[in-house]
Amino acid sequence: MKKLTRPLAFAFAISSAPVIALAEECPKAPDHSSALRSLVEQAQQAENPQQGQEISNQMWAFWVDAPNEQAQAILDRGMSRRASYDYRGALEDFDALVAYCPDYAEGYNQRAFVHFLSQNYEAAIADLDLALERTPHHVAALSGKALTLLALDRKGDARVFLQQALDLNPWIPERGMIEPGGPLAPQGTDL
Repeated sequence: MKKLTRPLAFAFAISSAPVIALAEECPKAPDHSSALRSLVEQAQQAENPQQGQEISNQMWAFWVDAPNEQAQAILDRGMSRRASYDYRGALEDFDALVAYCPDYAEGYNQRAFVHFLSQNYEAAIADLDLALERTPHHVAALSGKALTLLALDRKGDARVFLQQALDLNPWIPERGMIEPGGPLAPQGTDL
């Protein structure tokens, strides 16, 4: 039997998710750790929310930089499906992505987000743990885990993860949750 060519194998892979038959293995994800450390330092020194948001956007550009074109196409398609509320299709794509690139943290983080939106919080926690195993300082995965734990009414645990995210980037949108009156404010600070 003739081996599938790369474009044909890729087309088959993304059209038949979650079954994958790619012509090659997923390469190692790009190492952006040095650039991300620099962005964390910049976020910690940012003087206002606008600067903080610009830095956060730069972080996202690195997190969603998939290992190769095939993985990028699957990630992009899954994110597009999620944005159009096709959660089932998005899950199929993210399942395919983590099967193809099991060491790429963003596949798990994106799948966790779909689980969260579908209110499948336990599955979201499992995927967030896998993302954080691969990229421990993934600010969005840390804040996502905090939000998911809050949805499970585990406020103490949620506070821990949100504080870890805030220690890395004090400008994330969830920062108001830990301030007085917020759902994760330390005990005794409610207004």
